Amino acid sequence: MQNLDATKLDGFTHSGLAETPIAERCVEAFNIVKVFEGDHGTVRALNGVSFRVGAGERIGILGGNGSGKSTLIRVLAGVLQPTSGEVRRGLSLSWPLALGGGFEGQLTGYDNVRFLSQLYGLPFRETFDYVAEFSELGRHMYMPVRYYSDGMRMRLAFALSLSMNFECYLIDEVILVGDRRFQLKCHDELFGKRSSCGMIMAVHDAGVIKEFCQSALILKGGRGRVLSDLSLAERIYGTL
Repeated sequence: MQNLDATKLDGFTHSGLAETPIAERCVEAFNIVKVFEGDHGTVRALNGVSFRVGAGERIGILGGNGSGKSTLIRVLAGVLQPTSGEVRRGLSLSWPLALGGGFEGQLTGYDNVRFLSQLYGLPFRETFDYVAEFSELGRHMYMPVRYYSDGMRMRLAFALSLSMNFECYLIDEVILVGDRRFQLKCHDELFGKRSSCGMIMAVHDAGVIKEFCQSALILKGGRGRVLSDLSLAERIYGTL
């Protein structure tokens, strides 16, 4: 994992990434700025954030509430467009695993799987069988998604994302959903069977990042700094 040449946290500066070949197999955020316009003026949620994750590498995103973690995940996924800057996707990148709101609510789980398998060019029956087994939604797979609970939507989104065999997974806050047994199942699938996949994880628990990541991106006030020293990242996070 590349450690950007940033100065101390108060400065939150970034090294240039323009020299990185676009064809390189990595996910790269270059000088991402995201500004929201509101009734009370503008809010700069992200202010020049840069980092990169290569194939099989994992980076954790740490920051307090309002630091820009979820905004960054959504920009990486393409759900939000940056005000300026660029996201270069040299790896197939999942949608955020905690994002269960992207389904067509009038369609059943079955129909959503059929639509997405066609969109991604995957065999429907094999994809559906995997999603139905992993999500454990049973007869609810044949009900309109608008009747699903938030947890059921996340199970469906989680299982669908895993069925796509992405090269890099986006994880926004909620890594594990459902009861304890289902959480262990998700944990084994992500960190066991898919240990060779890249991951970009935005979580509150610095211990998770120390256990599973090679570097951390500390966010504060929309600015970011990448650290490969995860113990230092944990200490800095504790002061935010």
